[in-house]
Amino acid sequence: MRKANIELLQGTLDLLILRTLATGPKHGWAVSERIQQISDDTLRVNQGSLYPALHRLEQQGWIKAEWGISELGRRARFYHLTPAGRKQLELETDQWSRFAQAIGKVLKMA
Repeated sequence: MRKANIELLQGTLDLLILRTLATGPKHGWAVSERIQQISDDTLRVNQGSLYPALHRLEQQGWIKAEWGISELGRRARFYHLTPAGRKQLELETDQWSRFAQAIGKVLKMA
């Protein structure tokens, strides 16, 4: 059965990246793969969206990148959360929870 494409709300990709990096440093491709895996193939982050988001998060000081070697032996940039990124993750998680609860209430209205 084919799963429908789901468009992410603006800002949601940032939250997903921050949450994925909360478990430890990852290179870009691993971030994308982990989001797809955890969402049971529902969310797919294309490279054209992922790398600009990683760059934006790095500019904001929420993540930091360092060069390393991937599991395939290739040179890759590994991203990790900064203390400011952890704080932003908490803030965005709280905002998303409130948003999801509000949507849930509207969907359940009689």
